[in-house]
Amino acid sequence: MARLDCRAVPTATATRPRVFSGMRPTGQLHIGHFLGALGNWVRLQDEYECVYSVVDLHALTTGYEDVKGIHDAGLEMVADWVACGVDPERSIIFRQSDVPQHAELAVLLGMITPLSWLERVPTYKGQIDELGDHLQTYGFLGYPLLQTADIILYKATRVPVGQDQLPHLELSREVVRRFNHLYGDVFPEPEAIISQAPLLLGMDGRKMSKSYGNAITLASSDDEIDRQVMSMVTDPQRIKKDDPGDPDICNVFSWQKLLGASDAEITEIYEGCTSATLGCVADKRDLAERVKALIHPIREKREQLMEDPARLEAILEQGAERARAIAGPVMAEATAAMGL
Repeated sequence: MARLDCRAVPTATATRPRVFSGMRPTGQLHIGHFLGALGNWVRLQDEYECVYSVVDLHALTTGYEDVKGIHDAGLEMVADWVACGVDPERSIIFRQSDVPQHAELAVLLGMITPLSWLERVPTYKGQIDELGDHLQTYGFLGYPLLQTADIILYKATRVPVGQDQLPHLELSREVVRRFNHLYGDVFPEPEAIISQAPLLLGMDGRKMSKSYGNAITLASSDDEIDRQVMSMVTDPQRIKKDDPGDPDICNVFSWQKLLGASDAEITEIYEGCTSATLGCVADKRDLAERVKALIHPIREKREQLMEDPARLEAILEQGAERARAIAGPVMAEATAAMGL
């Protein structure tokens, strides 16, 4: 298998600040992922040493009953990442389960973390209430410790997160402080890089999700994009074309602002909507063209990558090799500190 022209294998000590982030392989990525997390990942490569993981162990915390799609979903997700601009030569891209130190460090962190810390995580009881009692497992309760291990195993000092993820990162910081207090200064406390990307809602005005059927994925065809955009919910008070609308409560208008419409175009759309000289159908058609222009080059590169699964496996295998070169010495340092 041909090897990538990756840079030299990194060491535990980074020459630049190190970033860690990951995504669970639970389905196709959509345009919201690109405008939010992935776009940020691409930009971070210019300033940081980036470690990006397909966190397949985390996929088991909620999806342990149906695991047949995890491997293929991981490959598809890597194709999405690379198609969006995540560079496997500049960043470490790997599958979490290929680096056993993640699970090993999570076990050790579980030895020192009070149960009450895990039970107060905001998503714990919320997701059990939403998804059912089958989540009352040790793995789901303890996933914040696996998440902490993911970060500190690379001594990452920066973690890109949204506002809703800050409580999880703060727990990681508490666990690091407790470990260092007990065993000496082994791990740095990771700090947040807060995403400034605004929320992009789905076609129906709810959170964008493949499970809701309201998302435009990075693999969507032009016909699918047209169909999805034309189904978008607009100002509910605007029944007819000659009814004046309120762009500030219209999902189509929020998309126009996020997808590169110029200030002059935004002003024109706003005035056209409020004066009823611009109809919703015409506005949606314009938006659909913007979405297609954004998605087309990503989809084209994505399709090329998906035609060569061996290439994607090589990216993950070589990324895992680079990740283990960091994780091994850090794990040895942690176990020595704990007297093992």
